[in-house]
Amino acid sequence: MNAGLMLRRQSLFSKRDGRSVVIAMDHGAIAGPIQGIVHPDKLVSACIRAKVDGILANKGFVDASVQVWDRCTALVLRLTGGFTVLGGQFEEEMIVQPLTAVAYGAACAAITVKFGHEHEGTFIRQASLAIDECHRLGLPVMVEAMAKGSRKGEKLPPNDPEAIKMVARMGAEIGADLIKTHYTGSIESFARVTEGCPVPILILGGEKTGSVRSVFQDIYDSLCAGGKGIAVGRNIWEHGDVDTMLTAAMNLVHENWSVDQACDFIGIA
Repeated sequence: MNAGLMLRRQSLFSKRDGRSVVIAMDHGAIAGPIQGIVHPDKLVSACIRAKVDGILANKGFVDASVQVWDRCTALVLRLTGGFTVLGGQFEEEMIVQPLTAVAYGAACAAITVKFGHEHEGTFIRQASLAIDECHRLGLPVMVEAMAKGSRKGEKLPPNDPEAIKMVARMGAEIGADLIKTHYTGSIESFARVTEGCPVPILILGGEKTGSVRSVFQDIYDSLCAGGKGIAVGRNIWEHGDVDTMLTAAMNLVHENWSVDQACDFIGIA
């Protein structure tokens, strides 16, 4: 591993505990100015106040908030996309070059691979080749490993434990430096995911849930199972007081708070 790759990776994970809190705010390219990301500078400023480890964003989001960034907040720049809620087929394409991520000062690049999709071969190939190029540039890569397809004629749920165990390892096998994927719903099943994946795993948040406690429980349980943190967006910045939610998430990951401590902090039962 070259020095640039190591230095960038170290900026994303705490040396104290090897964990990371990444706040995902890359939704605007797909869904526009949804609640919580209307003002990029305000959300980035809140993340900086909370001392989060990293922010996952698109290049336009960074352009709109660059004045408030500080040197302690790692940028994870998204390289894939190419579809919207206006009618796209949710098929990932490379829309940003790895060299652009370096030009933006990114600590890491993000690429989504939808394993099990009818075009999975294309997705895997483009991700693997992009990872090769990123590594030549000294840039780590987060692979967002998604499980698609079906088993015995039934569509797989997005957090299917066996499928997530497979796709996490598949992402590592094509060279990912870290994996972003779904929590599987139990400590036991997610422990099998982390055991079978040789690179750190961050859990994603998915669509906003109505239960903050369940969000905190998933974070806590994933850490107990060997997860290394979170890459969560809507379930942080769409839940009311973003500063409070960010502080709670940071303390769950880095200070070993219990779920009750986090819930008490934000004032819920």
